[in-house]
Amino acid sequence: MIGLRTLRAVAMTAATLGGLSGALVGLLNEQGRRARAAIGLLEHLWPAPDGVYLDDGTDPLRLAVLGDSMAVGVGVTHPSQMPGVLLAQALAEEAERPVRLSTYAISGSTTRDLVAQVDAAVLDAPRAALIIIGANDVTSRLGVRESALLLGEQVRRLRAIGCGVVVGTCPDLGIVRPIPQPLRAIGHRYSLRLAAAQTEVVKRAGGLPVSLANLLAPEFMARHVDMFSTDRFHPSAAGYEAAAGVLLAPLCQVAGLWPGWAVAPLPLRSAAALAVGPSRWPTWLQKRHA
Repeated sequence: MIGLRTLRAVAMTAATLGGLSGALVGLLNEQGRRARAAIGLLEHLWPAPDGVYLDDGTDPLRLAVLGDSMAVGVGVTHPSQMPGVLLAQALAEEAERPVRLSTYAISGSTTRDLVAQVDAAVLDAPRAALIIIGANDVTSRLGVRESALLLGEQVRRLRAIGCGVVVGTCPDLGIVRPIPQPLRAIGHRYSLRLAAAQTEVVKRAGGLPVSLANLLAPEFMARHVDMFSTDRFHPSAAGYEAAAGVLLAPLCQVAGLWPGWAVAPLPLRSAAALAVGPSRWPTWLQKRHA
């Protein structure tokens, strides 16, 4: 899981970066303790249902999913709701060929842990890869520069084997309501700094960054009860649908399914319509944007 148990590390990072007084650091540590107590436990922790989707016996397009708990899909109530499954099914429909899903993501991972995940992924020679990483870097005090450089290196490794890479950058921790202020504001600032750094290194490495904070935070804030799982920290099934919705179009592009189409910095409901009409969207996405 994303490391709420280490939330006080955010306070210590803020103290280092912003010169906070000892009294304020103590307040933030106490707020971290209260936030951990306020966030509930998940009822379901599912293994990733890897395998071939829409199998017709032909050679499948290989999709690798790497990163942390958001890449895994922690918080759903059924494996079919995991983002990797949603995207594998949608890619298979768009490609009109089977897609093999391989999940290397591990809950609780930081960008340092991404190295071993990429080690395993490159052996399978995926055609497209999705990486979602960063939230645990914030809570574990991994520096922005170090985190970004590590991510850029791993994206380059995947690109070197001809794999198209989409990176969902660090989500906005400022939308997690059980985290009290001012700790939530510090998490917000730090996570957006990391997301900006990730965006730059991913572009330089030949990957395609997608700002989960910019594209998802407004909807998560407006529909907080629906978009978060029972632990009030990880996304719910509806939250993962929203995430898959903004990641599908970029994945189609890097997988070579939409030649010549340039990804615009817009939600899928606007951008994807430039390439494919709603009648060709997967069923779950048609319902979402009806």
